[in-house]
Amino acid sequence: IQVETDDMPDSLSAAKILKGVVEKEGPDMVILGKQSIDSDNNQTGQMLGALTGMPQGTFASKVEVGDGFVNVTREIDGGLQTVKLNLPAVVTTDLRLNEPRYASLPNIMKAKRKPLETTSPDELGVEVKRTIKLLKVETPAERSAGVKVADVDELVDKLKNEAKVL
Repeated sequence: IQVETDDMPDSLSAAKILKGVVEKEGPDMVILGKQSIDSDNNQTGQMLGALTGMPQGTFASKVEVGDGFVNVTREIDGGLQTVKLNLPAVVTTDLRLNEPRYASLPNIMKAKRKPLETTSPDELGVEVKRTIKLLKVETPAERSAGVKVADVDELVDKLKNEAKVL
């Protein structure tokens, strides 16, 4: 399903659009990328989970679907964490979840003949409006060049006397 709009939706509008698709289709699992759909903000999946009331597993590096549930494993600072979610659920993926497959030319040609349903936010009952306003973008201050030292003794001397961090 392709949702066409002239406006660039922000994270909340994208989540509302996806909520409309979820209500229409009734999927058991919604899988989203971690960041790309929402301008690299990492918000749309979590917002979709909240709007639909579905449980959510974020940053999935491994997904195992069972009968009425899904186990989502993700990397955390201390190792791995696995959560068991009842279906239907929202899962956002980490880049380690899957090895991409590249379609062959015959399969690309077959896909071109498949019908593609298009809809609009209006048909889904969603108003697309930007709630975030970009005020200004500026480059960071230039950093000064570093200093090379000949040996450890000179490094310790500079850290003590010039930088005063030791």
